[in-house]
Amino acid sequence: MGTWEEHREGARKQLDISLVTISTSKYLDRTKKDISGEIARNLLEKTGHRVLSTTIIPDRKDMIRRELLRLLISDTDVIITSGGTGLTSDDITIEAITPLFKKEIPGFGELFRRLSYDEIGGASMLTRAAAGVIEGKLV
Repeated sequence: MGTWEEHREGARKQLDISLVTISTSKYLDRTKKDISGEIARNLLEKTGHRVLSTTIIPDRKDMIRRELLRLLISDTDVIITSGGTGLTSDDITIEAITPLFKKEIPGFGELFRRLSYDEIGGASMLTRAAAGVIEGKLV
């Protein structure tokens, strides 16, 4: 058995996950459905994980970091954010989160763009998806 197989074999099968949607428009108008958040929750639960919390916050660096810090001291294993990774001036999720990474996982963004390409073509290069580890938690 190879090293990656040993890691996979020893990995937990169920993770506790927190979802954070970053969208000023959804934050201000709570009647708007958080479709991406609902899809993420359904996929995670269908694959055996537990979603501990879902939150909607605006595109504000201070609020993004405050929510992240709150979740870092919680029982969650993984924090998944959605939104704010594009190229407009409001898209500041990456600027808010990546400076906090102790370790970055560059392969995540690469794989995300590759899989997105199959769905949306060349527009996939416009995402700045990123992942890393902060305080031992995957973000």
